[in-house]
Amino acid sequence: MLSHMRIRNLGVIDDATLDLSPGLNVLTGETGAGKTMIVSGLSLLLGARADAGLVRPGADSASVEGCLDVGAAHPARRRVEDAGGDATDDLVLARTLSAQGRSRAHVGGRSAPVAVLGELGEMLVAVHGQADQWRLRRPEAHREMLDAFGGDPLHRAAVAYRGLFDEHTRLVAELARVRGLEADRALEVDVLRAGLEELETADPLAGEDEQLRAEDERLANADGLRVAAARAHEVLAGGDDIDGTGDAGVAQALAGASAALTGAAGHDERLADLARRVDEISYLAADLGGDLAAYLASVEADPLRLEQVQQRRAELARLHRKYGATNAEVLEWGRRAAARLADLDGAQERAGRIAQELEDLRTRLGAAAAALSAERIRAAAELGRRVSAELAHLSMGRAVVEVAVEHRAAPAVAPRGPAADEAVPEGLAVPGVEAPLRFGPSGVDDVEIRLAANAGATPRSVAKAASGGELSRVMLALEVVTGGALDGRAPGTVPTFVFDEVDAGVGGRAALDIGARLAVLARHAQVVVVTHLAQVAAFADRHLVVHKSHDEHVTCSGVRAVDGDERLAELARMMAGADSRVALDHAAELLDQAQDRRAVDAAPAAAAPDAAPHRADAAAAVAAPAKGPRSRVAQAPAARRRQAAARTRGCAA
Repeated sequence: MLSHMRIRNLGVIDDATLDLSPGLNVLTGETGAGKTMIVSGLSLLLGARADAGLVRPGADSASVEGCLDVGAAHPARRRVEDAGGDATDDLVLARTLSAQGRSRAHVGGRSAPVAVLGELGEMLVAVHGQADQWRLRRPEAHREMLDAFGGDPLHRAAVAYRGLFDEHTRLVAELARVRGLEADRALEVDVLRAGLEELETADPLAGEDEQLRAEDERLANADGLRVAAARAHEVLAGGDDIDGTGDAGVAQALAGASAALTGAAGHDERLADLARRVDEISYLAADLGGDLAAYLASVEADPLRLEQVQQRRAELARLHRKYGATNAEVLEWGRRAAARLADLDGAQERAGRIAQELEDLRTRLGAAAAALSAERIRAAAELGRRVSAELAHLSMGRAVVEVAVEHRAAPAVAPRGPAADEAVPEGLAVPGVEAPLRFGPSGVDDVEIRLAANAGATPRSVAKAASGGELSRVMLALEVVTGGALDGRAPGTVPTFVFDEVDAGVGGRAALDIGARLAVLARHAQVVVVTHLAQVAAFADRHLVVHKSHDEHVTCSGVRAVDGDERLAELARMMAGADSRVALDHAAELLDQAQDRRAVDAAPAAAAPDAAPHRADAAAAVAAPAKGPRSRVAQAPAARRRQAAARTRGCAA
């Protein structure tokens, strides 16, 4: 429920505050006073597109703040928390619009994208304006409304169908992919087979290319390696020097140093430590000399082996140029190529398997479509009956609403060649239907709300058959019956409805009927109505009047609740343009009629079943008032209102 809203610098509104209540809230005022601008502010608060032209001339920015009271388990609270806002108490939303067109949104005290306001608006408020009746002119909206109205049985049928449809879409795409493989198969198979045969002949091994590179380097430099190793061995182990002097090697010198220290080391710990280190180096030098000797024995110039290594490297290099820079990349290409070849080789077989699976799925999809259509037809009959009954309360007693559910015929297909015969059929075979039907994510049905406004008239699309006033009443009847399903929501999930001059083009008794049905809708949800008709305003639980100051702006005191004498005066102004004596009497009588209508409309919900005849009598009495004296219950409010009207006249005099 929207409990509070503040608007600043928006259009003619300088600074205005609205305190709304549960039930039916009515906003009235002179033409151009800013009533519709309040609805525009609410739309901004709920994520509507921002227009810099809405900012009041001379102001830098406009702002709208709103406070909404929703249940603890309402999904709007979770969405606010997900956006980082505070949802512990009432939900606080804000929207700021600069004169340059920049827009900012705040949710629960935290900055948030404007799209979040739009999501919350979908959950919390349904706004209907004169231009908003396009919902009834959009055919897809008719189906969405019927599906939302149909309840759990229709919802389950729709979910079952949609699951099969999504699987059908996936299989069709897979079949197209596999058949595409088949079309390009010949050339690609030849390329892959040749590559795999080349790899099989060469038989590259993981890491072989690196090993051969190292071996090639060693064999090509064998002589230099032997000379370097021999000189190092000579230095360590001793032998003939290059100049032939035959000096002792490092190992022998270290042995002499160790012998020199052995006797004296026992007298000094530091010297003993040095002796141990000399011994360690001596052992290492001896081991290193042995290793060098072994290396010298292994290094031999082998021209034949060098030629073999270089040939193998050249063979691997050819593979690297084609399939990868290293043996590892070549082997990876081979694995992918083998998998792709298996994919291509099995394409025809897989295509047949998928086609059979698709055929079986289409049988189940057709059955699901038939079940969904049956649920829609059931719900359509009930919706048409209830909306027709509701229109009888809106001075359209002869009108009949029919919700037509019709199958969509598949388009005619020209004869196709042998290759095209394998394509997936465009139509869907549905049990009980002779010709294939065109199908989509929502099923095989077109839904249209049709109206026969007069007895004997042929039902036509409601957007074509209804005048402006009739369209307003049909829309209101749909809202009363569906509780918000007109927007595709589940019935009963919208806590606030906003109607901007939904009574346009309506007058007289029909206006009274609209006010009465708005009051019925307001029993289960908050309703906010902008109206020029006193017949509608008379049913308000809270009556707000919008008026401009002398400088043509709506200020803080420009929106106020009226009651008692002030309300009578406002109703009189709406009917006659002034609070004359006759107008005030008429306003008091109008309030009486509204009070009686509300009592009659509330009776079915409160009375026992055996009271139905009495309720019918009461309804008849309101429709055609008795000539005799009224009961005390009915007379008391009328007397009080006449007294209030008299006081108002006295004040005016």
